[in-house]
Amino acid sequence: MSINNSNWEEAGRAGLVLGCISTAYMLAEWSTTSLFGQSGAFAMIAAGVINIILWAVKFGACLYLMRLFMLRYSAGHPEEGNGEVFRFGARVALLSAIIYSAAYLAYVLFLAPDIFEKTIGMLRDNPMMDAASIGQIEEMLPKMPTMSFFVTFGYCWLFGTVLSAIYSRNIPSSNPFEDNNR
Repeated sequence: MSINNSNWEEAGRAGLVLGCISTAYMLAEWSTTSLFGQSGAFAMIAAGVINIILWAVKFGACLYLMRLFMLRYSAGHPEEGNGEVFRFGARVALLSAIIYSAAYLAYVLFLAPDIFEKTIGMLRDNPMMDAASIGQIEEMLPKMPTMSFFVTFGYCWLFGTVLSAIYSRNIPSSNPFEDNNR
């Protein structure tokens, strides 16, 4: 029982790091969009470029750190095979998804509460949308923060679990000729 608790503790620390990195990216993106968004076309392009660079850094850092956490887990538990390393990665994905989804829910409720209304405003201007479709979308507006929480949670958990499955195939290495004493 204590081994299982320590596995969840390790996964919790790793999930906290990954969730905080994604949350920091979300806040940085919001800040650059807020800062440059009202300044004109050039500033909007600059904000877009900055956000793309930030996203690439966040994505690369999350990939690298997930692999690093799984390697460290495997090194700390040499008796466990690929399946247990996968389960550890899935736990990390679950916990980081909860943290990021909760942060995203707070973002849409408190920092950008009009995000869905702005989106519906753009849909109203679209000539392809009829009044009935817009009416149905407007009925969903109060439920959008909750729906976005669950969609974000599902996407993040699925992405992390698939990533864990990919990484765990070779953690620990199944190569019998590899020197594991490095």
